[in-house]
Amino acid sequence: MAVVGAGFMGTGIAEAAAVAGLPVTLRDIDAAALALAKERIERSIARGVEGGKLDASHAEVALARITLSTEWDALTGAGLVIEAVSENLELKLAVMRSIDHVIDPHAIVASNTSSIPIAELAQALRNPERVIGLHFFSPVPVMTLVEVVVALDTSEATVAAAKAFVEQLGKRPIETKDRSGFIVNMLLVPYLMAAIRMLSDGYATREDIDAGMRLGAGHPMGPLVLCDFIGLDVLYAVCDSLYDEYKRDEYAPPPLLKRMVASGRLGRKSGRGFYDY
Repeated sequence: MAVVGAGFMGTGIAEAAAVAGLPVTLRDIDAAALALAKERIERSIARGVEGGKLDASHAEVALARITLSTEWDALTGAGLVIEAVSENLELKLAVMRSIDHVIDPHAIVASNTSSIPIAELAQALRNPERVIGLHFFSPVPVMTLVEVVVALDTSEATVAAAKAFVEQLGKRPIETKDRSGFIVNMLLVPYLMAAIRMLSDGYATREDIDAGMRLGAGHPMGPLVLCDFIGLDVLYAVCDSLYDEYKRDEYAPPPLLKRMVASGRLGRKSGRGFYDY
C-alpha cells in the first residue's frame, strides 16, 4: 500500500500499516516532511516498545517495511493508495489526479478526508467505483475507529476490501453514506461550536466548560481542549464543508474561531489555541 502526505495523519496511517505487517510507501513532495515523518514514526514505535505493546524485534521489522519517497512513481504497484494531504478540495483533487496517472487501474484509492464528500474526489479518477473514504482518527496508532465512506459509485467489492484492510490494522470500521461530516463530525462539530460560542459569549470560563463535560458527561477531555487537539484550522475547514452542505446554523464556525485561525492560534500544533502548550 501507499500513503500520500507525510503530515501527522499520513505518518500515523503508515505506521499503523507497517506495525500490522504491510509494506507501505509514504510519499510527500517535501523531503524535509519525510525526514520529520521518519523521526515521528521512530519515536512512536519506540514508545510502543517502552510501553510493552511491541517487542524490539517487531519494531525493527515494522520500521523496515516503510519506504519514503518524493516520487509519484513510487506508488506504482500499490494495491491501495490513501490520500492524506491537507483538508483542501483543490489540493486533494490535484493529488487524486496525480495518483490516477501512476497506479494500476484495479488499485483502490481512499481519502482520509474528514468532511469533503468522496464523490467530489472520485471525479478525478478513471475508475470511481474503486474510490472510497477511509477516515482515520488522531492519533492513528492509538485510535481504533475508521469511518468507511461509501460514495455513489463505490463498488461493493471496494467496500469489502476497505473493511478487510481496516480490520487487518486491528481497527473497527463503521460504514457511512457519503455526506459531509460522515457520522462522527456531523454529531461532534455542533457540540464543539456550541462550546466556542459559550466561551465567546462569556457564559463560562474555558476551564469550567471543559470540567463540566469531563465530570458531568464522562468525556475524556473537554470540548475546548479537544478543539485544540484536533487543530482549529482543521475544525474551521470541516465547519465550512458542513455548512456548505446543510446550511444549518449549528455548523457555522463562530467568529471567535475564525479570528483565532487568522491569528495563527491553531491549538496544540502551534503552541497556542484555547490553551497554551
